[in-house]
Amino acid sequence: MSVRRLSPNQPASFAFTPENAEWAKGQIAKYPEGRQASAIIPLFWQAQKQEGWLSEPAIRYVSDMLKMDYMRGLEVATFYTMFNLAPVGEHFVQLCGTTPCWLRGSDDLKAACAKHIGPEGQVSADGKLSWIEVECLGACANAPMVQINDDYYEDLDGASFGQMLEDLRAGKPVKIGSQTGRTGSEPVDGLTSLTTPISGGGK
Repeated sequence: MSVRRLSPNQPASFAFTPENAEWAKGQIAKYPEGRQASAIIPLFWQAQKQEGWLSEPAIRYVSDMLKMDYMRGLEVATFYTMFNLAPVGEHFVQLCGTTPCWLRGSDDLKAACAKHIGPEGQVSADGKLSWIEVECLGACANAPMVQINDDYYEDLDGASFGQMLEDLRAGKPVKIGSQTGRTGSEPVDGLTSLTTPISGGGK
């Protein structure tokens, strides 16, 4: 596992919004006395949802809420790759480059990212987009694919993906899921087995 470090550029402070602070209290209350530190994952996740990434002040803020040493909070934040330790774009692209996606053309998606966003790990000048390459996202049958924020986009190619990035930048709606209309993980060319309708009550 690669070493994960905090961004050298940090905000001066962090605080939950009143709504998120109330939500956090509810999460902490789920755990028995002395076990409140168990709420660190959901609280970090909510902090990241609020700001787009998990800053050092946010790590300290949540650690204080849970009465944890800062180092313990830092250990959790740097261990789990779902936590972004540097700013990301409004639309954060996680591009799968593992073998199934690579065989199906993920290099074309990487090229589209470089063209339409810029270098990996950097936020575009307009703040709209950023991207990184990640390990398997578990949608191998619909490769190549990416995750953008909370959603999966599958059956991509370089051209369609490039257009999708520009649509996201412009605030236009984009289609979630398979871009070719596949249902689930059915074969690209349609069903080849179990195609005969069942008759006679399934006998």
